[in-house]
Amino acid sequence: MTLRQAFPGRLFVACSAALVTATFLGACAAPGNGLQRGAATQLQARVLEVTQASSQNDPESALRALEGLEADLAAAQARGQVSEDRRRSITTVATAVRADLNEAIAAQQAAAAKAAADARVAAGQAAQSPSPTPEAPASQAAPAPAPAPGNAAGNGADAGKNNGDKGKGKN
Repeated sequence: MTLRQAFPGRLFVACSAALVTATFLGACAAPGNGLQRGAATQLQARVLEVTQASSQNDPESALRALEGLEADLAAAQARGQVSEDRRRSITTVATAVRADLNEAIAAQQAAAAKAAADARVAAGQAAQSPSPTPEAPASQAAPAPAPAPGNAAGNGADAGKNNGDKGKGKN
């Protein structure tokens, strides 16, 4: 298991943070950095959306926010607010974040599919297992216990005595 598989949420938060840092540093750099202040502010707002969604472990929302960031970046470049070099550097980071988001989404889907499969297996096993207190059918009932010694059947110590008239109400 790789680090990406073990901690997909942490990894993509880290990549989102890298995107935030790259955009923030670009916006704070000296004039002539290839990114005008207005475009930097707009892109930072989009980066914040990506970061918040990723920190809430919602890669699908983060991916939508990233798409908004890329659209804003393309629009800013078309207006001449972002140089081609700056656009490429931001796009490179955004591509890495997108890969991590897609991986996180795939991991969530795989975990959900595994949980559903495990639930189906458990339900199938529960349906096939015998009840916890099975009752034996009448044909398999235990035989009646043998009479105790000394009973009326004459099997015990009193077998030789004639007890046949006792208790029968003879006058």
